[in-house]
Amino acid sequence: ITNWHVLKGAERAKAAFADGRSLPARLVGVDVHHDLAVLHVEQAKELVQPIALGCSSALQVGQKVFAIGNPFGLDQTLTSGVVSGLGRDIRSVTGRTIRGVVQTDAAINPGNSGGPLLDSNGELVGVNTLIYSPSGAWAGVGFAIPSDTVARVVAQIIRHGHVARAALGVVAASDAQTRALRLRGILALAVAPGSGAERAGVRDTRRDSTGRIILGDMIVAVDGEEVHTVEDLVAKVEGHDVGEFITLTVVRGRETIDLSVELMEKKE
Repeated sequence: ITNWHVLKGAERAKAAFADGRSLPARLVGVDVHHDLAVLHVEQAKELVQPIALGCSSALQVGQKVFAIGNPFGLDQTLTSGVVSGLGRDIRSVTGRTIRGVVQTDAAINPGNSGGPLLDSNGELVGVNTLIYSPSGAWAGVGFAIPSDTVARVVAQIIRHGHVARAALGVVAASDAQTRALRLRGILALAVAPGSGAERAGVRDTRRDSTGRIILGDMIVAVDGEEVHTVEDLVAKVEGHDVGEFITLTVVRGRETIDLSVELMEKKE
């Protein structure tokens, strides 16, 4: 697994291993939207030990993390830091917005892209993707695609060769915002006009005539299964095809309501 921007424009790729061997790598597929790519290397099972997959939704600000990469051509470099922020929205080098990103102050430099971000148990909690820096070198603000997102995207790439995108038509608040409000579920901030969610009657967050904020629907389950984070919701939606219907359970004030929503094609 690596970043799409690492491979962009390449005609072929090789994977280098700790014992000095370098083997051809075949591109399985990419998800430009999340800046992720999957490569397949024959005989890789004999050369590597897979990193255990961690749970990025369980991360907390201040938690220790470690970044591994190849900064400035220096192989197998490890740097340490903490989780500086969660639920960030960033514009990647592809020009697309990546949501729910992990921010860290572990040193990330050119060459770290596509490398793992690990927790103190050595489990993967993110894939390093970019930094914010006026100089182009590390300035204490780096970002990694959360492992929950990586797991979902990579599974689709391996299965289909691409990421099939069904859309609900709801812009949700970040998990951090929802926790700050002490709410349960996923808060609907906005509903796309003409979407399945709008037609089903999902209510968004708005202001009344006095300027008071009226919170939108809280999505608490999909097809009877509870969802607790935005990634939970996205995973449920993207597990369906365009044109299929899902049942959203929403809390609206003191009521709990089931809504049947037709999934539309996600417009890139």
